Parts: sequence; structure tokens; C-alpha cells
Amino acid sequence: MSTTWDCIVVGGGAAGLSAGLVLGRARRRTLLVDAGRQSNQPAHGIGGLLGHDGRPPGELYEAGRQEIAAYPSVELRTGEVVAGERAGDVFELELSDGRRERTRRVLLAAGMEYRPPALPGLAQLWGRSVFHCPFCHGWEVRDQPLAVLANGKRAVQSSVLLRAWSDDVVLLTAGPAELDGQARSQLAAVGVTVDERPIAELASSNGELEAIVFADGTRLTRSGLLVATTLHQRSQLAQQLGVGFGEPTPTTPSPIAIDALCRTTVPGVFAAGDNATAQMPQVASAIATGSLAATSIVQSLLAEDAGLPIPT
Repeated sequence: MSTTWDCIVVGGGAAGLSAGLVLGRARRRTLLVDAGRQSNQPAHGIGGLLGHDGRPPGELYEAGRQEIAAYPSVELRTGEVVAGERAGDVFELELSDGRRERTRRVLLAAGMEYRPPALPGLAQLWGRSVFHCPFCHGWEVRDQPLAVLANGKRAVQSSVLLRAWSDDVVLLTAGPAELDGQARSQLAAVGVTVDERPIAELASSNGELEAIVFADGTRLTRSGLLVATTLHQRSQLAQQLGVGFGEPTPTTPSPIAIDALCRTTVPGVFAAGDNATAQMPQVASAIATGSLAATSIVQSLLAEDAGLPIPT
């Protein structure tokens, strides 16, 4: 533990790698710790990322690691940061292998964990024909019979949104629909029907969704299913460091609160990517906030060492 890093980046997904690249080019001593659990790994490809549309996520991350390897001030390490605390003027982080590392800045970029319902047959389809983001996956199931699994306000939003990709959309509430008259009118106006029957399982063929199987044994043929799931913090490190959380949203119960420069409520701790409040949960947004966070970190270090003024 003789080295004191300029920054430890927690997470090697789109945000963490983007930050690591910028920090490397700025010649900052950086440790990037990656547990390899990026939430979009099951996806067939990254939809809508300029220059990489449809590219498998694993390929993008490997390319990012190779780019960062060209910068000697950055070390990439496989593992997980399991604990952290402030130690005087720096932070001390504990890794899963027992090593402890000291750093002047911390960037939280471990991403979020999606928790779709525990529905039989869903897990093996997740990230492909069963998905949470139509902007990422809607093109691949365009003009096919689709469904939305949701209830309440999110059901209306998700169903109307998905109609942009198909004229055949059914809302599945898997029980009594929590929809008022206005909501039902909105759905009817765009041709979305509502099915309240409990769901038993998802049937698939060749790794793709084939049908919704209801508890009464009947089936509804569908080629794609949008699930209105929620995102949860993957790591407890933010809580351990005393970082504040923002207002809950329908999709994210506990987003890390950050300002316009990706600074959290704890001086010296930054956050980027899906786990923070400043972006949509998309790869493009994660890359952008990772880059922004890194430039903010470099400026904060120069402010401390050389009096560089930075935006407040």
C-alpha cells in the first residue's frame, strides 16, 4: 500500500473505461478495478451507439481495455472493491483479494443491477427478446407482435413508447390493472390492448421469445417483451463513503446524487454511469459521463496542487 493513486475507478464498464482513458491521457496514476459484471453483457449488441451500433458489449469493453493499456499510468485490475473509508486526506479502499489501496480521488462507476420479476423462462431471454429499453432493443423486434409487462403509470408510458416499433402491442399487467379511465383511454387511442391474466412463464424457441403462457394454460404469441424493471446499486461502497443519494425515480430507487461535474456530496468522490442521476441508463450516456467525471477529477487535482480555478 505504498502507492497513493491519483484516482481509483470502481467499475470497468462503459463509464469506468471512458474515465480511465481520459485519466490515462492526462498522465494521472489511476487504478481501474473491474469485477466484470456489466449489466448489458447478455445483450446481442449495443443499439444506437454511434460508430458501434449492434456491436456486442464484450467486444466494446475489450477494445476499451486495449486502448487504456497504451497508457502506462493506468493499471487495470480484475477484482472488486468491497469496502472504503476516508483516511485523513485520502481514501482507503479494500479489494476482494484483501489488498488495500490509497487514493486521492474515487470514481464510482460500478453500474446498476437490473432486477426483473422472477418469472420462469425470463432469465435466459433477458437482454435479447426480453428487454427493458426499447431504444436499445426495439429495432431488432420491429413490426413484430410485442408485449409490455408493467402496471400503473409506467405501464402507460412503456406501452405508448413501444408502439413506435410495432402496431401490435399488448399490455400485460399480470393481475388487476392499476389503470384509471384516462390511462385506459390513452392506451386505447394508440391501439394497445390490456390483458390482466396472471402469467405462468415465458415460452421460447431457439433462444428467442415465442409466447406468453398464462396461469390458465392459454398462450399469447409474442416475439418481444418489454419489462418495466428497476435498477439498484450494485455496490455498497457509496454508502460506506457517506455519499448522498438523489430523489427516487420510477426506474431507480437509489441513484447517487451528483452535480454538473459528476461530484457527489462527499468531496473527492465522483460518480458516473448508470449509478448516478445525471444520465439515462444507456451506454452512450455512460461513456459521456465517464469522460466528464475524469476531466473533473483532473481539474480538482490541479486545483489542489496548483490552485487551478474550476467551476463551482
